[in-house]
Amino acid sequence: MAEITAIMVKNLREKTGAGMGECKKALVESEGDIEKAIEILRKKGAASAAKRADRNAKEGIVAAICTPDNKTGVLVEVNSETDFVAKNENFVNYANTVAKTYLENDVNSVEELLNVKVGNDTIQGLHNEVLAKFSEKIEIRRIFKVKTSGFVSVYNHFDKKLAVIVEANLANPTPEDINAIHDVALQIAAMNPISVDSSNVDQAKIDKELEIYRDIAISEGKTPQMADNIAKGKLSKFFKESCLLEQIFAKDNTITVKEMLAKVNPELKVVAFKRFYIGEEA
Repeated sequence: MAEITAIMVKNLREKTGAGMGECKKALVESEGDIEKAIEILRKKGAASAAKRADRNAKEGIVAAICTPDNKTGVLVEVNSETDFVAKNENFVNYANTVAKTYLENDVNSVEELLNVKVGNDTIQGLHNEVLAKFSEKIEIRRIFKVKTSGFVSVYNHFDKKLAVIVEANLANPTPEDINAIHDVALQIAAMNPISVDSSNVDQAKIDKELEIYRDIAISEGKTPQMADNIAKGKLSKFFKESCLLEQIFAKDNTITVKEMLAKVNPELKVVAFKRFYIGEEA
């Protein structure tokens, strides 16, 4: 067997990012063959992931990207256990590769995405490489894609923990339309609406809100009829706070988001949106 030198260990560490001890063990196991040692480390990374499966991975990166024609956009959340790993260049590059690969390929699940080819490798192979570098749970937690005949706008918060994608209706937007929808993405990031407007709110959610408001009013001594009126009033306030188009526009508190869009272009409409915040309940 070839002698395992410090230089060999250093070279393997530079190629893989794995710890010195793990690199030496892999070189011993591979009898000094660097390529086999890399494969060993990757397999160990995949195997060790199973041991970490019960850990919480609530840190990581959320990323939103779109095609140059703004017709397709994606959101991905790739989790780690610690913010230290989330800021590591290797992890960041991996998360960006996941997002780019998802944007360029038609897949419907994380499992399908893991099998997509990337050069001479797959996302699963790259995932195993990242696992071999860090002693913590790492996972692609969720993905979202939109394809539209209109256009999409994306927003990424500076800390990489929050991202938004907005779908608008116009096939040929003006620069003013694009700026307005970007402002909508900023609004969604800051105000976290639950729907585009009140008509999109799930009826079960409405019923639950009304029930809570009625119960509170009755507990305060109001009659059932008064409690119903109070509940309706509070529901109206809930819509104004929770529905995108009914919210006060963050850049001008004299108008709503709906009114802002109408001023820019009466034909401009928000079709849908999605907001990912790291670690939140999906």
